[in-house]
Amino acid sequence: MKNAKNKKKNAGQVSWAQTLRLHLRAIRDIRRICPHIFTIYALDAAVKAVIPYATIWFSARIISELTLARRPEVLWPLVAQTAAVAALLGLLSTVLSEKVLACGRSFHQYEQKLYTDKMFSMDFADADRQATHDFLFQIRQNANWSGWGIHNIPSWFRQILEAVFGIISALILSASLFTLPVPASAGKLTVLNHPLFILLLLLVMVLITAVSGRCASRSIACMSRIGEDVKLGNRLFSFFLDLGMVQSRTADVRIYEQINVARPYWEENNIFSTTGPISRVSKGPMGLYSGLSAGVSAIFTGFVYVFTCLKAWAGAFDIGSVTQYVGAVTALSSNVVRLFKAAGSIRTNASYLRTTYEFLDIPNSMYQGSLTTEKRSDRDYEVEFQDVSFRYPGTKDWALRHVSMKFRVGSRLAVVGENGSGKTTFIKLLCRLYDPDEGHILLNGIDIRKYDYRDYINLFSVVFQDFQLLSQPLGANVAGRADYDEERVMKALADAGFKDRLAALPKGLDTLLYREFGDDGVNISGGEAQKIAIARALYKDAPFIILDEPTAALDPIAEAEIYSQFNQIVGDKTAVYISHRLSSCRFCDEILVFDHGKIVEQGRHDDLAAKEGGKYYELWHAQAQYYD
Repeated sequence: MKNAKNKKKNAGQVSWAQTLRLHLRAIRDIRRICPHIFTIYALDAAVKAVIPYATIWFSARIISELTLARRPEVLWPLVAQTAAVAALLGLLSTVLSEKVLACGRSFHQYEQKLYTDKMFSMDFADADRQATHDFLFQIRQNANWSGWGIHNIPSWFRQILEAVFGIISALILSASLFTLPVPASAGKLTVLNHPLFILLLLLVMVLITAVSGRCASRSIACMSRIGEDVKLGNRLFSFFLDLGMVQSRTADVRIYEQINVARPYWEENNIFSTTGPISRVSKGPMGLYSGLSAGVSAIFTGFVYVFTCLKAWAGAFDIGSVTQYVGAVTALSSNVVRLFKAAGSIRTNASYLRTTYEFLDIPNSMYQGSLTTEKRSDRDYEVEFQDVSFRYPGTKDWALRHVSMKFRVGSRLAVVGENGSGKTTFIKLLCRLYDPDEGHILLNGIDIRKYDYRDYINLFSVVFQDFQLLSQPLGANVAGRADYDEERVMKALADAGFKDRLAALPKGLDTLLYREFGDDGVNISGGEAQKIAIARALYKDAPFIILDEPTAALDPIAEAEIYSQFNQIVGDKTAVYISHRLSSCRFCDEILVFDHGKIVEQGRHDDLAAKEGGKYYELWHAQAQYYD
């Protein structure tokens, strides 16, 4: 059992070499999306590191002058210099702080673009996998929880630079603490001049600082050990916290009092409660290590005070220098601790960053092809499935098995069958969202994998059953872009049966759909949304138009209107319908009947409906009572 726990613990550890490689790669990616962020952060870190030491140095000079010679001609210029330097550094710090805030906001926006760009460039087969979306959600949870992953790297970079600049400044200001000798008249205190004593003193100071930094680093590492529990808890908490705020859920929440489902997560399983995992770790090992770090730092500060005061008592330097040395060496310790904490954060972050790059490194395995599809004015295309079989990644069951068929552009093809029979999978393979595991799909006798991928995709307009419209102007939704041909958009909307509704919209094609980005948005019904989606497919003007349950959200009158006009709407395009309403198949040239991933029947409506014992006959007569 103990070995199993150790293996689990070690599985999440990342070597320092890999930690460095991952973070250097992340820095390159960050510089690509935000080129100036590290320059701005470095300047800000340098100024913020210098400010306290400048104050210490000038204060020490002023105190020395006040306690010794008290010369006005020296004192007042020192005061003026102190004020001028403080004002200049303060002004510079304020300007850079604003720049840092602006860069930070910009970076966190562009960080999301890294993941969006990856999703856009990814093979659909991978983009469609639940595991990919789980990856993405995990990355976002890591960032939301405690800034793990790429999210906090610029901040840690700034912390490290501040610590390094602070250490260098402190060493410069405190070097003479060890080199200025105690005068011979100090008697026994001259032992403070002995090189071995100085060496021992430095070793003790380094040891105390290292222990404090190590404790701070261990404190940070404690939080990562509950990472999985926190991520799941945060995911649940966020979901149930937003339950009453999502517009599409409000009716169900009210009718079924679903707050009673959410309340236990708020009150009993809340990871942020005083009895949750974060609190337990904070009050346990994390708090212990943090307390030890602070305690050891306090010992270090006391140690510095004793040594500095002894040398000052012995006459090595004046009271002003005491202020300088105590401030500098104490700041040195705090900066070393900060450096250890930043290093600990980076080491802990490596495992989260590894998850980020496992997502970003998902390879594209789909062959992109190189042949251009023929831009035929007669749209004379023929598609053929040759013994095609396919199963979804990670599954054992075949979604399609030994499917063979062919059809030409200009025909009307219906694809029918019960849920799970393979209809949508057939369409996804036709559009080359997936490649078949066995067999071939041909376009004009050539395997579609040989065609340029984007070129081939442009042959298809598809209205998927779960289509999505954007909360953007109506015209942009139809055209799929901000700049578009208004006449073409209006014609596509009219052909799709949206003409009357368009005339009633307050801003015409500029009308914003939904209200996510403006109170002047218009909420549309499911049927209206489906008409807009059909118009979007018509606007693309591709040779193939595929409608997956094209009238599912329409009322019977609207359905009849769409189908009565559809032959004219489609024109010389090929129309492929996936439908559960078999009445829509009457006007099709051919019907494919799917059952358990196979084409079990193929033919025209009248022939298939008259074939007793057939699958289409069974489906038709099961629905026939609704057509009378």
